[in-house]
Amino acid sequence: MANITAKDVASLRERTGVGMMDCKKALVEADGDVEKAIVILREKGLATQAKKAGRVAAEGLVVAMVEGNVGVVVEVNSETDFVANTDQFKNFCNMVAKTIIECNPADVDALKACKASGSDKTVEEELQEVFLQIRENIQIRRFTRMEGTLVAYIHGEGRIGVMVKMDTDLGEKAYACGKDCALQIAAMNPAYLDRTKVPADVLENEKMIMHAQMAEDPKMANKPAAVLEKIVEGKVGKYYSENCLVDQEFVKDGDFTVGKYVEKCAKELGGSIKVVDYVRYERGEGIAKKTDNFADEVASMIK
Repeated sequence: MANITAKDVASLRERTGVGMMDCKKALVEADGDVEKAIVILREKGLATQAKKAGRVAAEGLVVAMVEGNVGVVVEVNSETDFVANTDQFKNFCNMVAKTIIECNPADVDALKACKASGSDKTVEEELQEVFLQIRENIQIRRFTRMEGTLVAYIHGEGRIGVMVKMDTDLGEKAYACGKDCALQIAAMNPAYLDRTKVPADVLENEKMIMHAQMAEDPKMANKPAAVLEKIVEGKVGKYYSENCLVDQEFVKDGDFTVGKYVEKCAKELGGSIKVVDYVRYERGEGIAKKTDNFADEVASMIK
């Protein structure tokens, strides 16, 4: 049996980032063969990763990045905010974003098969490397890649990521306007860009709700149908102003809608600016988080 020294263990830990005890066990199992020990750690790590894959990962980071005329917003989840705040996790997320920009993968599965930016490994292999060191369920959840004149914005240290796409002849002069629109999107979370983007079935459903509400209101009982339709039209207008970006009241200056603010910026700069698309990701949205009762957890452990 090979004589395994503390220096051997420390060297393996430096190469893999895995804990000292796991490194020592792997070296013992490999009879001192470092390369074999790395394979053992990798195999055990993958087995553990598979077991942890079902655990809820609702923390993490949203990254918004632009390089030239290509940009991406990507969400990578972890189980805890402690891990999300580590440099290792942040570096991994930035690498994923750069890979998407460079490789233009069709979806997350295709992304994992891509060669990672600045690495000779695939994104999936880099993910496994990070897991071996962090030992938490890590998931690349979703991404949106865009091309054109883009402005990216991150809010709350990676809690919300926004990207705005503009059609403009002003180049970088339009970026400040785009940044203001991104701030608006982060703060107000509009569901649609403009009225034309609201699906017909969504609008019809809203109108049905409005009619049902008026039918329950005694004050509306004797009003003519034409009057009720006018009221519905007014409510639809309010729906647009709450849910469509260009119709929303501009948060930095309530005298303007976002659409009018963009027109004002274009006129002052002597060109044209039009917001044509955007994406907004909020970390963990739609993921059901597990809530633990600490007292119950302790009680279950001592039964």
